[in-house]
Amino acid sequence: MACSFRYHKLGTGFNPNTLDKQKERQKGLPKQVFEADEMPDSSSYQDDQDDLKRRSMSIDDTPRGSWACSIFDLKNSLPDALLPHLLDRAPNEEIDRHNEDQRKANRHRELFALHPALDEEEPVERHCVPEVPKEHFGQRLLVKCLSLKFEIEIEPIFASLALYDVKEKKKISENFFFDLNSEQTKAMLRPHIQTAAISTLARSAIFSITYPSQDVFLVIKLEKVLQQGDIGECAEPYMVFKESDAAKNKEKLEKLRGQSEQFCQRLGRYRMPFAWTAIHLMNIVNSAGSLERDTELEMSLSERKGSWSERRNSSIMGRRSLERTTSGDESCSLTGFRPATLTITNFFKQEGDRLSDEDLYKFLADMRRPSSVLRRLRPITAQLKLDISPAPENPHYCLTPDLLQVKPYPDSRVRPTREILEFPARDVYVPNTIYRNLLYVNPQSLNFANRQGSARNITVKVQFMNGEDPSNAMPVIFGKSSCADFYKEAYTAVVYHNRSPDFHDEIKIKLPASLSDHHHILFTFYHVSCQQKQNTPLETPVGYTWIPMLQNGRLRTGHFCLPVSLEKPPQSYSVLSPDVPLPGMKWVDNHRGVFNVEVVAVSTIHTQDQYLDKFFALVHALDEHMFPVRIGDMRIMENNLETELKSSIAALNSSQLEPIVRFLHLLLDKLVLLVVRPPVIAGQIVNLGQACFEVMASIVNRLHKYLDTNQDMHGRNSLLSSYIHYVFRLPSTDPNSPSPDTNSSLTGPGGLGGSVHYATMARSAVRPASLNLNRSRSLSNSNPDISGTPTSPDDEVRSIIGSKGLDRSNSWVNTMGSKSAPWGSSPGSAPETMQAMERCGNRMSSHTESASFLQTLTGRLPTKKLFHEELALQWVVSSGSVREGALQQAWFFFELMVKSIIHHLYFTDRLESPRKNRFPERFMDDITALVSTIAGDIVSRFQKDLELVERLNMSLAFFLNDLLSVMDRGFVFSLIRAYWKQVSTKLYALQNPTLESLRLDFLRIVCSHEHYVTLNLPCSLLTPPASPSPSVSSATSQSSGFSTHVQDQKIANMFELSVPFREQHYLAGLVLSELSVILDPDNEGMFGLHKKVVSVVHNLLSSHDSDPRYADPEVKARVAMLYLPLISIVMEALPQLHDFTESHNQWGRPGGPQGAAVGTSGEETEGEGNSMISQTVAMAIAGTSTASPMSRPSSFLLNSQASRQHGSFSAESSRSLLICLLWVLKNADELVLQKWFTDLSVSQLNRLLDLLYLCVSCFEYKAHVVFTMQGKKAFERMNSLTFKKSKDMKAKLEEAILGSIGARQEMVRRSRGQLERSPSGSAFGSQENLRWRKDMTHWRQNSEKMDKSHRSVRTRAELEHEALIDGNLATEANLIILDTLEIIVQTASVTESKESILGGVLKVLLHSMACNQSALYLQHCFATQRALVSKFPELLFEEETEQCADLCLRLLRSCSSSISTIRSHASASLYLLMRQNFEIGNNFARVKMQVTMSLSSLVGTSQNFNEEFLRRSLKTILTYAEEDLELRETTFPDQVQDLVFNLHMILSDTVKMKEHQEDPEMLIDLMYRIAKGYQTSPDLRLTWLQNMAGKHSERNNHAEAAQCLVHSAALVAEYLSMLEDRKYLPVGCVTFQNISSNVLEESAVSDDVVSPDEEGICSGKYFTEIGLVGLLEQAAASFSMAGMYEAVNEVYKVLIPIHEANRDAKKLATIHGKLQEAFGKIVHQDGKRMFGTYFRVGFYGTKFGDLDEQEFVYKEPAITKLAEISHRLEGFYGERFGEDQVEVIKDSNPVDKCKLDPNKAFIQITYVEPYFDTYEMKDRITYFDKNYNLRRFVYCTPFTLDGRAHGDLHEQFKRKTILTTSHAFPYIKTRINIIHKEEIISTPIEVAIEDMQKKTQELAFATHQDPADAKMLQMVLQGSVGTTVNQGPLEVAQVFLSEIPSDPKLYRHHNKLRLCFKDFTKRCEDALRKNKSLIGPDQKEYQRELERNYHRLKEALQPLINRKIPQLYKPVLQVNSHRDSFSRMSLRKLDI
Repeated sequence: MACSFRYHKLGTGFNPNTLDKQKERQKGLPKQVFEADEMPDSSSYQDDQDDLKRRSMSIDDTPRGSWACSIFDLKNSLPDALLPHLLDRAPNEEIDRHNEDQRKANRHRELFALHPALDEEEPVERHCVPEVPKEHFGQRLLVKCLSLKFEIEIEPIFASLALYDVKEKKKISENFFFDLNSEQTKAMLRPHIQTAAISTLARSAIFSITYPSQDVFLVIKLEKVLQQGDIGECAEPYMVFKESDAAKNKEKLEKLRGQSEQFCQRLGRYRMPFAWTAIHLMNIVNSAGSLERDTELEMSLSERKGSWSERRNSSIMGRRSLERTTSGDESCSLTGFRPATLTITNFFKQEGDRLSDEDLYKFLADMRRPSSVLRRLRPITAQLKLDISPAPENPHYCLTPDLLQVKPYPDSRVRPTREILEFPARDVYVPNTIYRNLLYVNPQSLNFANRQGSARNITVKVQFMNGEDPSNAMPVIFGKSSCADFYKEAYTAVVYHNRSPDFHDEIKIKLPASLSDHHHILFTFYHVSCQQKQNTPLETPVGYTWIPMLQNGRLRTGHFCLPVSLEKPPQSYSVLSPDVPLPGMKWVDNHRGVFNVEVVAVSTIHTQDQYLDKFFALVHALDEHMFPVRIGDMRIMENNLETELKSSIAALNSSQLEPIVRFLHLLLDKLVLLVVRPPVIAGQIVNLGQACFEVMASIVNRLHKYLDTNQDMHGRNSLLSSYIHYVFRLPSTDPNSPSPDTNSSLTGPGGLGGSVHYATMARSAVRPASLNLNRSRSLSNSNPDISGTPTSPDDEVRSIIGSKGLDRSNSWVNTMGSKSAPWGSSPGSAPETMQAMERCGNRMSSHTESASFLQTLTGRLPTKKLFHEELALQWVVSSGSVREGALQQAWFFFELMVKSIIHHLYFTDRLESPRKNRFPERFMDDITALVSTIAGDIVSRFQKDLELVERLNMSLAFFLNDLLSVMDRGFVFSLIRAYWKQVSTKLYALQNPTLESLRLDFLRIVCSHEHYVTLNLPCSLLTPPASPSPSVSSATSQSSGFSTHVQDQKIANMFELSVPFREQHYLAGLVLSELSVILDPDNEGMFGLHKKVVSVVHNLLSSHDSDPRYADPEVKARVAMLYLPLISIVMEALPQLHDFTESHNQWGRPGGPQGAAVGTSGEETEGEGNSMISQTVAMAIAGTSTASPMSRPSSFLLNSQASRQHGSFSAESSRSLLICLLWVLKNADELVLQKWFTDLSVSQLNRLLDLLYLCVSCFEYKAHVVFTMQGKKAFERMNSLTFKKSKDMKAKLEEAILGSIGARQEMVRRSRGQLERSPSGSAFGSQENLRWRKDMTHWRQNSEKMDKSHRSVRTRAELEHEALIDGNLATEANLIILDTLEIIVQTASVTESKESILGGVLKVLLHSMACNQSALYLQHCFATQRALVSKFPELLFEEETEQCADLCLRLLRSCSSSISTIRSHASASLYLLMRQNFEIGNNFARVKMQVTMSLSSLVGTSQNFNEEFLRRSLKTILTYAEEDLELRETTFPDQVQDLVFNLHMILSDTVKMKEHQEDPEMLIDLMYRIAKGYQTSPDLRLTWLQNMAGKHSERNNHAEAAQCLVHSAALVAEYLSMLEDRKYLPVGCVTFQNISSNVLEESAVSDDVVSPDEEGICSGKYFTEIGLVGLLEQAAASFSMAGMYEAVNEVYKVLIPIHEANRDAKKLATIHGKLQEAFGKIVHQDGKRMFGTYFRVGFYGTKFGDLDEQEFVYKEPAITKLAEISHRLEGFYGERFGEDQVEVIKDSNPVDKCKLDPNKAFIQITYVEPYFDTYEMKDRITYFDKNYNLRRFVYCTPFTLDGRAHGDLHEQFKRKTILTTSHAFPYIKTRINIIHKEEIISTPIEVAIEDMQKKTQELAFATHQDPADAKMLQMVLQGSVGTTVNQGPLEVAQVFLSEIPSDPKLYRHHNKLRLCFKDFTKRCEDALRKNKSLIGPDQKEYQRELERNYHRLKEALQPLINRKIPQLYKPVLQVNSHRDSFSRMSLRKLDI
């Protein structure tokens, strides 16, 4: 048996890649070292930074030319370790071999262990093992009774506890009796009590509550020994006496105690009610609440479900159906509260007339009201202490309600805890799994009002009799507390002097297993005389009644209202009911019913359901062959037995669901028995197959319908699945079942013949190792969990039952033996009989007894049908509703069939026989027909009832999966093919994703078989198979499995889904065909299934990867062969994959050589992580097709535009697909791959390379430890590999936007009723919207809940572990890529077109170097790169020149790595590169130039660049040069030295940049200076200009960035015009003059200009027409961002001719569109534009180094206040030199350095404005003109001659300072040196003139403003004519115009001022007039006031204005006056 399922757990269905498993497989991983993770120690790093800042800031500490010091530095530094044998010349093959060995050593074997499992809902193929059937418990509560004390202690008190539900008006638990009396008190009862059994001494009880609610009360009732007096009298002492007064009342107490002793002696066996109280349970639970509970109460319903199925693996009982029904009671969970100790102080005394339960419910309801009646009652004070807590999982010393011990029960002498039986408030649907047979008798009331004679103190004696003699009373009545276990009678409590008492007793009886007609309950009524009188007996019988236990073979239960007889009943009364009027008997009250009693049975023997009873009775009668049968009032003779049997089977449908579920196991067993062994009735075999099949189908459907919450994710009802899994056995396997002796206890008339085994089940869901399950368990293939043969359990069973122990942890007791002795038979006889039967060839049942005996015993011929055959047959022939019912629950019948097949094979020893001969043809045909019709159903109905079809589809798949284990594989494949055909045909006609999704699920389940690999015949060659359907026996799969070698067949067949491939590897072929169909870009309807189909493949590979059977590499290679076509499928799908490279297109990483800055995490400012919305998505929203990113490597995604139309994959699916690809590449046989690569075309190989390129980006390690310079905290690693949800959502959103599913299609599909998923959702129409998925299964929720709590808080250790895994995954993935590249290189070296292929290889290599890589990978990568260069040197130096540049950059980047191994390898590679270049042409100009350029680019952009490490690498290179003996005689060593020193110089320069990292102006100055240093090397200058542009953009200085780009363009234009003469290209920088006057500095005019044709110069990608266009477009964009739209126009003026020449209408359209936008903005923003604010900043003080005494004009953003820049500079330099060292000079006067403190640093900041001469103003018209190309600025300083700044009007001078800068603003930097300064001094009268002119202008502006602004006008007027204005116009006039100046030089000024005033008054008048027209009536007075002031002013000014200086008017006085009057006239005219 074991052979068949040995590997069961290895099928994907049972081999989930769970977290724990992953962790297990990830043990022992090495930590990969990544530079990205190596963070400088922040504290020391910070100190270094500070030191650097404090050092002198001179740029020129080391002059650029000081070679000496630089060499000195280098010579003294230390090199890294040299690589041994680097300089040896070894043959390439040997190098390759060595590299390969190194690469292959210590690799991680399992790729998938490093890849997080897919985030799927729940994989469809996962079958959860059903829960073991076990006893049902609700939520369990442990109540411990600690103490009970009254104020007085005079007698024993007895207590009981029970739970009541007020709302349901139901008692929901049996009573728990306890007493807390002291030993001496108990002694008072000695004569009446035998020794107390330990079970009755329990003081703690476990209550179970299935339906907790706010209505549950714990009721405590107290009784005492009967005494004279009613309850009130007896309770009085307890209310009166206080404990504190004990001494005072000593005598009274003694007296009371004495009375009590007497009563105890005499009436000790009777009790009376005493007192009661109740506890509202939920109050306790809630107030004892703990944190845990609070959180739980806040949870939503669904979460709490999970939470308590976690703690208490609730029974199979639908925990959720239960919660659904208790709506409104959501907060009632009893599991999470903190244990509470209660002290109850008040008891209510019982009212004798209010003892019934009805009264109790009224009291309880009343208790919940605030003004409870009970509060007003006088209480009995006492102290009862209870502990209430959630019950522990497996409590010790526990007794069941039947008094059986529950393990663990270490010591029988310990006081036990009692489990209290629950009477659930509503039905609980759980099958019986234990034997329980209890009867509860509750006498309720008696009415003796009409009975003559004395009967007052009445008690009822209850006995359970099995005959009529008094001695026949059975000891089956459970004792209460402190007494024996069982008694023969029980007495009810007495209510004193009451003829019609109510009772509240509960008498618990243990029913005998087998009842006869003589069993009955006898009630005897006694009058008890309380007073001792002479001749009065203690008790007098006053009546009798009884209840027969069986009526027509059925147990009698329910409410009875019985008549009571006055005398003893006559002989043989017990068979009759007391209702029958027996002759000659006297009855109380004329035979009326006077005694009410209720009888309740809790039995797993008696069904208490008429339909079930009838069915079982008939079946039993058949078994026992007893006719006639009595059922109810009918006698059934043998001749009408058949019809009765059939009708009873059909009638099962009418039965209640609850008993059906309780007896489910037995019922199904019996139905199966009837199918398998048709009964012989009246000599005829009666075939009941159809009837049984129908009723089974309907029962199964009922269960599903009403217990719908009780299902797993496949819709399998858990009751049914556990039946199949644990209970179902073929009847033939249990020989003893019909013989009466084995089951004697079960075979009473209502008995349950047949193979029923009772047992109790483990309470914990965790199944212990010791669990002995049915043998059948190990057979059923569809159930994963347990296999192995049980040991012979018989003895165990006996010992368990014998010791009364019942072990719930070791559960499911079997009555089966081991295989050798067939199931419980005597070992001797069985085998012979079996053999005899086999020989007869008869299909007999395998009974131990001989056939004839069998016949006589059972009335059945040993005909035996095989259950699976019968089932298949019935199913095939069924129709109508029966067939529909079977389809609804197909899984049940399929699983039954499979289990039956396996049993059959096992018990007939056919498991070893060849599969072909195992089953008859008939059965095979039935199965074929069945599969075919079901497939037909799936295809025809999936649009109508998808829910059903989904279930059906899965059931069918599981069925076929199971059949693969037991039937001929070829046959099963033919079934799969039949299904496939039907679905394909339909799909062909109707492209429907839902159907495709169903087929995927089907395939996934079938492929989850544990022998999936073997089934695919991985070893055979692709030749036609020898037999049509070869069947590999699983036993030999291991040995033969992997032996043959691949012949050299047509290799392509193995890599394509060719016919031979699909025939040979059938299932793998199906999987890959599905993949290729769904990924086909034309198949756009299938777009949403991408994730689903990828996860099928991912899942399979992941399970192969971890499968120990395939651990051997050769074997794994065979497995990988099954998936070779995957490579080409993924290659086809390449354009649709998520583009992981896009995140690299930031500023820092244009793909070309110069700009290719290294993208460490630092400067990828907008990587995937933080950009809000990606460019492609933005474009999609805007409605354009996806924009292709600018700097995509040229060959990547050749036709990206075209193919991207189809919805592309989400990142997650792409990653999964790529990891599958890598797995195949890793494990496939290299020779096979190599052969295939050789056959591929160049374009295909290039596509493969593109794919690898994508893989590199996809699996890049993302450390994201961003480390900013201030040493701010390192951000938590944001891990890219474990895709976080938000990212996923983003991806899904993007997919939805980009996807091909338009809204219209979406709607159409929806209306067709297919529930579409979002495109990346799992399947179309699965999960979410289906009711039966509502809440998968317990464990599903727990895991989710765990996840949630887990995800939020991720510990450091977890993060570290995650980093470890990611690091290893990144390393392994890249090594696989490297292996593949090596194979491609070997392939390429023999092909013709190797150049393009090698170029591609190199590109992938370089790309991988550019990503974050581990040191381990880089080592191998550099080794491969060195080998590649040495094999194909011409590749780099002649063809792929850009690649050479890129390589230099990558190597240099690695040379500056902080990890020494990376540095050693990189320096070695760089040295060899130089050497190789030198050997080709005796100098290595190219490498020299590229390295220099790379270094500058590296230094310019990389933030965390460390020059110290680079110095070491430079030293290493020098060392290699010195040790290189071969080239010692050449110029090579000197050239190397020159290069190294030059690099070192640049480095030193850049170190300074690093110092000034924080000072943006200084940083840009340095960059500017370095760029200037590269004036002769255009490529480098360009690089630095671009670096500057990047820095400016970062700081939002768009105008400056634009200028950098214009300069770059001008530079390119200069050299382009030298290279090629094209009319439409700009001539050089002259063309750009209009854009900026500064641009001429780019002209190439000096002597040392390199000619662009020289090798390696201007070879970058920008020195081309396209490059130029690109730069200009960027410039235009930056200008636009800066708001300088006029400049945009100028830029486009240069661009337009180029596009015109190229006839590029599309570009021109775009440009004109942008121009329109620009001009539109100029118009729109008129008057609202702002460009910048300018300040003069002077630095004084030696601390500033070479900034000392420098003056600059700074350009700051618009509307920067003086205070802001002052604060910024002061703060910045304060931080650098110390705050007390920096001072800002507050005025703008010239600074006298001698007066300043030499130890401090001074900064003077002044606001300046652009200055234009009058002639300039003609051209500078617009706001833009006045703010562009600015070189002159002005600021004014007021002063007086005596040194004060301000004085009176006549002494106020003003100094105007005009500054000229070296370049015009905006420039490529934001501060420019001042090169010239001039001063103009204005005299006081000139100052006055300026002021008056300004005022007049303001007035004119306010007057003519359009639209008019009254407020502004009034402000200006107020300032001009208001009286209060100090130094106002009047004062100015009085100071300067009152007298004619003495100095003739001032005449002109005087006159000018006079004319100003004239103009001024005129303007005032205009303004007043204007104001008058604007004001409302409320301002009339104000206007008048203004006018009055104006006239006053005018009068005062009149004489001053009219006084002319005669000297000025002498010569032409006449004319003048004429003119004057003329002008006045004209003015007047104007005003009219």
